This record gives sequence, C-alpha cells and structure tokens, in this order.
Amino acid sequence: MGYHRAGFEVVGIDLKPQPRYPFEFLQADALAIDSAFIATFDAIHASPPCQSYSDLAKRNGNADAWPRLVEPVRDLLNRSGLPYVIENVDGAPLLNPVILCGTMFPGLRVLRHRLFETNFLLLAPPHGKHPLVHTFDKRKGQFGKTDEMRDFVSVTGGGNCTVAAASDAMGIDWMTKNELNEAIPPAYTQYIGEQLIKQLLRSEQSVLRPMVMPGFSLEVSIGTSVAP
Repeated sequence: MGYHRAGFEVVGIDLKPQPRYPFEFLQADALAIDSAFIATFDAIHASPPCQSYSDLAKRNGNADAWPRLVEPVRDLLNRSGLPYVIENVDGAPLLNPVILCGTMFPGLRVLRHRLFETNFLLLAPPHGKHPLVHTFDKRKGQFGKTDEMRDFVSVTGGGNCTVAAASDAMGIDWMTKNELNEAIPPAYTQYIGEQLIKQLLRSEQSVLRPMVMPGFSLEVSIGTSVAP
C-alpha cells in the first residue's frame, strides 16, 4: 500500500493465497520466477521470511526451523539489475541497512523496527525517543495509565491490544490480527517509494528520456516465500 501511495503500480507474489491483498497478486515461488518476467518491472521489494532471524527464535534456540532466504533473494535481485529493497527484522543479515521505526512517522503508534537494504541511496528520518507502550501486563509501571486508541501499542506478543487498536496504530484496515502481527506500516514503504521514484526519474533523465511521470511498476514479494 505504501508503494501504491508513492505512485507505483504494485504486483504481489507469494507462495500462499493472500485473499486480502489489495492489489494484483500472483501465487508463485518468488525465487523461481522467470527472469524475463522480472525484467518487466522497474523495481523490486522483497521481504523474505523473518522467523529465523527473530529474537524469539534466538531465545528459543529454534532458528533453524525456518528457511534463511536473505542471501538467495539478494542473489536474485542482483542478477535482475533492478533497483531493489530487502526488508527484514533486527538481526537479519542485511547489508548496510537503514532502520525505520514508528516514532519517525507522525500518526503511527507502534514501535516496529525494520531493516531495509537497498542498492540505491536511502535516507532515514530522525529516530525519536521511544514512548511508553500500552500493555495488559500488570507488572509494567504504565499498566492502567495508557489508552490503546491514543498511545503507542504492542501489536504482537500475546495480543497486547485489540485488532481495532492495532489497525489504527499501523494505518492498516484490511488485515486480520495474525496478518497485522507480521506487517509493516505502509508509511514505511511510502517513504521508501517516494525516494525510489526520485531515483528512477533521475535515471530516466540521465539517458535523455522524456521527463514525464511514468506509471512505475514494483514487484512486491509478500508473506511466506518472499513476505509484505
């Protein structure tokens, strides 16, 4: 959604059905997509499964239970020759990533750090101080002192807020709670997409193409094979 708001035409690809995906969707293995099909896009965003790199998997000692696809995805993207974005969680083996956080975007109320590796220049907004987060944990000092529809919330971790609060906090109104648990706010990808379109326009100018605003296309691999 963020890339769409930035001006891209978006096509999503995933191994599993995604009935609530709001744009054109292809059910397929992103790593097996034909190179000629990939070449029809202007840019690619990939979100390989993050479970193996998560803090929870490290604490539980079961990181090997999930695939580690960052490296093969990066190889695919490098072979494409296209501008790309790889998104993942803290601890994933991304190269010189930019960190985005909900405190960087007015209107968001979620502390959701995500790493973004790009092969183009990507600048990050200032990283604000983390506020207190609404909680149902009576051991926390802010218990009973926050409002889930006004303050920052924790979307994951046992459901520390309602679906309505999670949707409002992240700016997403088309997902289930389980989907919200794995999603990133569209504000993140809109911010990246706006910088990416500027890069693409400069590239078009450099080869003396007409200076018009094209209907840029972006392949966004989502969910299981290569997620939102």
